[in-house]
Amino acid sequence: MSNYRDIIKAPVVTEKSAYLAQNENKYTFRVDPRANKTQIKQAIEAIFNVKVESVNTINVKPRKKRMGRYVGKTKRVKKAIVKLQEGSSIELN
Repeated sequence: MSNYRDIIKAPVVTEKSAYLAQNENKYTFRVDPRANKTQIKQAIEAIFNVKVESVNTINVKPRKKRMGRYVGKTKRVKKAIVKLQEGSSIELN
């Protein structure tokens, strides 16, 4: 990965991720499927200027989708749940 912005794709904004951000200081991001935990930690620390305590990753497998008689699959996605150290926070708009 040449750039930190290539690793971190977008924040995941759902009810569950908002709850984790408010109560447990954990933030969820969509990341590049080839990125490992160390690269994700370095990218979050560089982009948002915070200290990361831990990183958990989830590989979301593609699901079958149907549009009339045509069958396809959704894209595979890798998500990272990042726990920040006490006193650090990220402002997601």
